[in-house]
Amino acid sequence: MDLNLIANIILWGVVAAVALVAASRSRFLLQEGTREGVLDFFRIIPRIFLGVVGSGFLAEIIPQDLITQSLGPNSGVIGVCIASLAGALTPGGAVIGFALGVTALKAGAGAPQVIAYTTAWALFALQRIIVWEIPLMPPRIVWLRAAVSVPLPFLAAFGAMLIGKP
Repeated sequence: MDLNLIANIILWGVVAAVALVAASRSRFLLQEGTREGVLDFFRIIPRIFLGVVGSGFLAEIIPQDLITQSLGPNSGVIGVCIASLAGALTPGGAVIGFALGVTALKAGAGAPQVIAYTTAWALFALQRIIVWEIPLMPPRIVWLRAAVSVPLPFLAAFGAMLIGKP
């Protein structure tokens, strides 16, 4: 059985279970949850579509030599550093971050470098730190969180290198 099919069955099972719990609490809760879920679905689908299609176009127009040289499987530690920095500087949500990661893979980037990119993007999106974390949290906590997170993109990339080609 295909792994994607198994994942879909599990996800639909979780949705059904949550819907049953909502229905057992109240009919209004089930209706409101369904309405909100459907609205979110129609808000997000165009963004995902644009991100996926856009990443395909971007992969075709980016010079493949540039990606393979700076982020390719043979770029090693330098490629991981470049990818980590790019991840920290990438603004936007998952549609942008993951679409750029997929674009890099399609253009010849190595898996460890893309893993470093997505890990750094998830941990260090600088605009999120500036716009959300610093204004809302004590600065000492923000900088401490960032400092202890610095090695994680590198550890993820080197772990991928040790495990082998995904």
